Amino acid sequence: MADTVAGLLAARSGDAGGGIRTADATCAWSWGEVAAEAAARAALLAELGLAGRHVGVLLPNVPEFAFLLAAGALSGTVVVGINPTRRGAELARDVRHTRCALVLTDAAQAPLLAGLDLGAEVRPVDDGGWDAAVARHRGTPVPAALPGPDALWVLLFTSGSTGAPKAVRMSQGRAARTAAGAAVAFGPADVLYCAMPLFHGNALMANLLPGLAAGATVVLAPRFSASAFLPDVRRHACTYFNYVGRALSYVLAQPETPADGDNRLVWCLGSEASPRDRREFRRRFGCHVTEGYSSSEGGVVIQPYRGMPPEAMGRPAAGADVVVVDPATGEECPPARFGPDRRLLNPGAAIGEIVGRDAAAEFEGYWDNEAADAERTRRGWYWTGDLGYRDGDGTFYFAGRTADWLRVDAENFAAGPVEAIVGRFPGVAAVVVYAVPDPRTGDQVMAAVELDAGAAFDPGAFAAFLAAQPDLGTKWAPRFVRVVGAIPLTATGKVDRNPLRAERWDTADPVWWCPPGEPGAGFRRLTAADAADLRRAFAAAGREGMLT
Repeated sequence: MADTVAGLLAARSGDAGGGIRTADATCAWSWGEVAAEAAARAALLAELGLAGRHVGVLLPNVPEFAFLLAAGALSGTVVVGINPTRRGAELARDVRHTRCALVLTDAAQAPLLAGLDLGAEVRPVDDGGWDAAVARHRGTPVPAALPGPDALWVLLFTSGSTGAPKAVRMSQGRAARTAAGAAVAFGPADVLYCAMPLFHGNALMANLLPGLAAGATVVLAPRFSASAFLPDVRRHACTYFNYVGRALSYVLAQPETPADGDNRLVWCLGSEASPRDRREFRRRFGCHVTEGYSSSEGGVVIQPYRGMPPEAMGRPAAGADVVVVDPATGEECPPARFGPDRRLLNPGAAIGEIVGRDAAAEFEGYWDNEAADAERTRRGWYWTGDLGYRDGDGTFYFAGRTADWLRVDAENFAAGPVEAIVGRFPGVAAVVVYAVPDPRTGDQVMAAVELDAGAAFDPGAFAAFLAAQPDLGTKWAPRFVRVVGAIPLTATGKVDRNPLRAERWDTADPVWWCPPGEPGAGFRRLTAADAADLRRAFAAAGREGMLT
């Protein structure tokens, strides 16, 4: 198989099979036609003097985005996927930081860029002018001289769920290697449904590129829609889809019908869905749900395997030196121990950061961010920034982000196991656990819960539930519970803790709490007077700055 994205495209020249379709079934291109469209745009980019330069793309999942990604590969132009949920100065910062010479967008997205200091030209692709310029170059063959494996292909912004987004470098070689590994699961008869955004690595590496490499068909939905999901899958007889975060839960929230299983789906691949959602999705839709672990940065890949525990991520490739270490000492954490009900017995010892001790070379770095590069590769290892634990058989389990550590009464612990416990409470559809400041020192535990449709939060039942959980650490019980209409998500469907942390208990949502000094009182509603008392307590302790 070709060792570059450009080579994968060149190999499809003249191929009348597979290709790209729009979800509304109005347009379709074979892979040979995709390669021809890419060659025309590659010639136009070269004519505009953009070969080797950076071009931002601010578009939904439309064929033009896929053509531009392919054109960038052929011409050596670096495509920068712009996140449409970013706004104002932060959006301008993304464009300037990545040194885009041009941003291609459409009429719907263009207002996001209006009046911003971008340092780049903005050009629409849907006003007729772009199509006319492309048309002048139709018939241009795929170039004979193509960029090599080390050529930078795309810059992919991280989700920003734990801090400011960083632009990840992805070369043509890394992209092609990843696609080749994933493509073995598909054949020309497969139809891959892609509703995750093309500006993110998940859509590229778990759908578009494997589809290209395998000669399968890729169905592009402009954006993820829970109500459109099943009609789209049925219309195109899709056999596979990819997801991130809570996509499964949104589909499951649609009314169940006896016809849910009437589809051609065989399997899907994603990350961060709850075990409950995975089981329920397979029951309703007859689709095998597979979870794995990877990131836009590369470095560490953990693959699922047949028969693994349902809450597990899987194992690294044979021979890969992937471990769980204490981030403070660098010492390897002991294996996880489980009770007969598979509940983790030694979280304090077993949970640490997932590290690839032989994977630093696989990380190609962030764009113009040496400090972040150094943090990611300290000690010559690749630090994922994710928490996990590993059992005695070498199977890995996810426990949250390193930014999700909490410190209560001098005890450090991860949010992930607490979320798993709170998620068992009947009526909880989703939960996020995070630290809020304590008036005296360290943190207190706050949980934001999204309830099932029609469910109501019962504070007494919740307190009794927590008291009955044998694996709930003595410092883990939430002091605050916020009932939200919907858990906030990033543009890629991952949980976004940042607004929850910033708002704490200062929100219009109902907040229940266990006040200090009221032993046995359980949870009660937090009032405006309670919030004022909290602010005074912070001021008295000289920690009012923690509330800003």
